Amino acid sequence: MSPLPTLSAAEIPSERLLLRRALHDADREGLIELSTDPEVRAYLGGPRPRDEVEQQLDAVLTGDATTRPGNYVVADNATNRVIGTLMLARRSIDRPGHVTEDGEELELGYVLRRREWGAGLAFEAATAALRAAADELADQPVVLVTQTANERSLKLAARLGFRPIGTFEEFDAEQTLCSAALSMFRL
Repeated sequence: MSPLPTLSAAEIPSERLLLRRALHDADREGLIELSTDPEVRAYLGGPRPRDEVEQQLDAVLTGDATTRPGNYVVADNATNRVIGTLMLARRSIDRPGHVTEDGEELELGYVLRRREWGAGLAFEAATAALRAAADELADQPVVLVTQTANERSLKLAARLGFRPIGTFEEFDAEQTLCSAALSMFRL
């Protein structure tokens, strides 16, 4: 069986943002901050040790593994400064949280640097990625999974048009499974 397709665009522009698959050396500190900031990582298992993040990032930068479809750096359109990351890739069938029997639905995930919160940038980035996917891929369900305690993320999911359809336990916390049809994002 061949892998299910994911979004193939190398770059996705929006009004204020550029979603890009390519990592740049200048992204290093911003990406480290995303993984080590206690507030950013509050619902993602907590902050990771800086040395661990640096080693992983160095391996990715030197290995040129930055072109995986579905994984994007979210950068400021004007400065190209990294403000977050976005993922629109297949949710592994081995994990809980599916809306189809076969699993491997498209899954949306995002994380922004704390100082970027509250400006509508996660909404803008997610909308741009979902619109690009709707133009490129067949209609299908998209899932978004977030800790039930993460009220901000649940509000953003609702604003994007995702509807909660159930909960389950993963990573020692209750997760809410939300879903939307990809066709909702077609212009």
